Amino acid sequence: MVKEGDLVAIFHSIHRVMKAEKLLKQAGKNILLIPVPRQLTSDCGLAIRFPQEIRGEIEDILSTSGLEAQELYLRQQKDYIRLDA
Repeated sequence: MVKEGDLVAIFHSIHRVMKAEKLLKQAGKNILLIPVPRQLTSDCGLAIRFPQEIRGEIEDILSTSGLEAQELYLRQQKDYIRLDA
């Protein structure tokens, strides 16, 4: 379940999303691996959900490891707003 104001990061492959999840959890970040919401599409079927308050920290960790998200969405009411990833 994606809550209002949460961000959803989508990756190119299942391998990348699993690697990103492991890296972020090792860093102690409040993230959750979720199925990609129905309104969004992804070849891999999984995404990472996290609070927008830690977006900068998440992006820094992923960027340092070369695991940037392919797409990033903000949950706003019943919609997902695409952000620059």
